[in-house]
Amino acid sequence: MAAFDGKSILVLGGSRGIGAAIVRRLAGDGAAVTFTYAGSREAAEQLAAETGSVAVVTDSADRDAVIARVRESGPLDVLVVNAGVAVLGDPLTLDPDAVDRLIQVNVVAPYHAAVEAARQMPEGGRIIVIGSVNGDRMPFAGGAAYALSKSALQGMARGLARDFGARGITVNIVQPGPIDTDLNPADGPMRELMHGFMAIKRHGRPEEVAGMVAWLAGPEATFVTGAMHTIDGGFGA
Repeated sequence: MAAFDGKSILVLGGSRGIGAAIVRRLAGDGAAVTFTYAGSREAAEQLAAETGSVAVVTDSADRDAVIARVRESGPLDVLVVNAGVAVLGDPLTLDPDAVDRLIQVNVVAPYHAAVEAARQMPEGGRIIVIGSVNGDRMPFAGGAAYALSKSALQGMARGLARDFGARGITVNIVQPGPIDTDLNPADGPMRELMHGFMAIKRHGRPEEVAGMVAWLAGPEATFVTGAMHTIDGGFGA
């Protein structure tokens, strides 16, 4: 029997990169997976056909749309929030609207999705949010807004872990370092800078992050909550 047979899982932001790897892993382990996408329709449809999952369009910058999607998904055994955006640059010149949208997607959406999921989630449910090692360490200029958003998730997880702990619902943050995706390719312009900070001098693979998510969602992690799980090749060491 697969590890997640009979489990209902929603992945917010699942069409590409880390999100797609999470969908493949959890669907491959037997879960009934629904995932959201915003602008990557073709990739989402291909992934859904490949994995037997369901792709639904949802804008994670729209709080009410996120809440409605979670509510309409019914009782979830696992919620994974992967949708996120990065806005980097001089804080004196960054577009304030872009920064506000970053906070909507990276902070507001995960909070409201987690709370809405908990309303219907059965005892022992799992809430997993993809954060970033930059919540712990921002070693270069231009990342203040992004780091702010990822640090906020840490406080959210600690608080919600206590709020939902009596029902056995766990809340955890996975904090990747540099991962080889379209947005941060292993051969990209930041390669040498990022590898210079790392103990293991390579980009991680999306499948490695998906493996950590699967463990947190699985039966061996029932006592793990309110915690940050860094997978970064020593970027933050």
